[in-house]
Amino acid sequence: MVDKDLLSIQEARALVRAARKAQPEFAQLSQDRVNEVVRAVSEATAAQAETLANMAVEETGFGKPQDKKIKNLLASEKVYACIKDMKTIGELHSDPVSKIVEIAVPVGVIAGIVPSTNPTSTVIYKSLIALKAGNAIVFTPHPSARNCIAKTVETIQSALRSCHVSPDLVSSISMPSIEGTNELMKISDLILATGGPGMVKAAYSSGTPALGVGAGNVPAYIERTANVEDAVTKIMSSKTFDNGTICASEQSVVTDACIADKVRATMEAQGCYFLAGDKLTKVKQVMERGNGSMNPAIVGRDALSIARVAGIEVPQGTRLLVSDEKGVGPKYPFSKEKLTALLGFYVVEDWREACELCISLLHNGGVGHSLAIHSQNEEVIREFGLKKPVSRMLVNTPSTQGAVGLSTGLFPSFTLGCGAVGGSATSDNVTPLNLLNVRRVAYDLHSQGCSCATPASCGVSTVAGVSPSGSPAGGYPPSAGLSGCCHHGASHQAVVAPQAAAAAAVGGLDINAVTEMIVAELKKVL
Repeated sequence: MVDKDLLSIQEARALVRAARKAQPEFAQLSQDRVNEVVRAVSEATAAQAETLANMAVEETGFGKPQDKKIKNLLASEKVYACIKDMKTIGELHSDPVSKIVEIAVPVGVIAGIVPSTNPTSTVIYKSLIALKAGNAIVFTPHPSARNCIAKTVETIQSALRSCHVSPDLVSSISMPSIEGTNELMKISDLILATGGPGMVKAAYSSGTPALGVGAGNVPAYIERTANVEDAVTKIMSSKTFDNGTICASEQSVVTDACIADKVRATMEAQGCYFLAGDKLTKVKQVMERGNGSMNPAIVGRDALSIARVAGIEVPQGTRLLVSDEKGVGPKYPFSKEKLTALLGFYVVEDWREACELCISLLHNGGVGHSLAIHSQNEEVIREFGLKKPVSRMLVNTPSTQGAVGLSTGLFPSFTLGCGAVGGSATSDNVTPLNLLNVRRVAYDLHSQGCSCATPASCGVSTVAGVSPSGSPAGGYPPSAGLSGCCHHGASHQAVVAPQAAAAAAVGGLDINAVTEMIVAELKKVL
């Protein structure tokens, strides 16, 4: 009898071995060659955006094909546009003043964890940013999205072959299991985790460095100065995008009492159905499983599909099912993350009460992630920005599209860090720069070409930045690629010039006296 868990573990080991063989050679390529590879992968996956979107919906049952195509194009075309000119290979930066040279060092082999809600787009995005930084990546797919992920990896490997680099730079476990995933996380160099809280926690507990994201429970506050029609339109476009499968989608609307009726009417006009009575009870019964987690039968489904699962009738054209909510916590399911066409609705007296409510909602499963606000009051916006425990605050924009970089200037990303408060190692929209280390080469600021304890002991005067021969003194070794030395120049000049001027004023330059002053001053700054 075949042990699938053992096979999954063996496959993980084999894929990482192959990736470790391919990655060092790839990392030695020039920036231009790496850029060519990244461009080829971007173009190949963009060309398959629609096919991969259809496969993802058919296999998982989550979302909408047209929206998944947009996500695939975001992951391929827009990510590429943002990273194509990014310096990620070799020398990154040199500073002639601090005399520091920064060199990019790839992390090596990355373990890529892929969710079923955004399978193909996540693989495209993670592959591009990993390759751009000189890394290899091995994916562990969600079992319910194995085929569409395999097709995405196949497309990427074909592009790699066309560039005459190893296809082992990007691969995927074909027999995913918890044991295989655990082995992959244990033997890789870095984990890039996107998925449910349990998977992210496992990544951080694996002993391997990890970049993971927490859950999102995004409140959207419509403040009294907002353009209500615009705010509601944007919330609807965001929450219904791919049936709410992106963790940055709005989970609750919070609004001021003085405009609540207008907000409610506008939401109803745009396809919101406010649940009440028996219908609300029946929907609540299908929202969660016994352990309080989301019911996969309704995740990523449209409002009419959820109504059918719950056994209720709602008007044709209903886009979202909404519930007036009075509290926050386990007893109030509409106060939690709902990756589907469900939305909570809260009414508050003013922005101060809204502030406290939004914080409570965030701490109910979304702390560190994102918050949306619709307002024309810059003071309120600023107060929210200062006080909310989130890594991104989206202003007058759809939360989904804003957080992933479609409608804002944020980096286009499907890995949205939640910061320390959310249990993440980063608060960034993860980029290639998160997937490399920086080696810093630091030159001595006070002496050149010798190992003496002080500049004076090698007989070189640093007065006014001139050597005893009168030629300019100091400089980086030619191999450093730097100029503007401050060994015996600007930084020492600042220290010794006043003393040198004083010596000259009393009858000439006493080199010994000046040298003693140099040593004394250097001891103060070293």
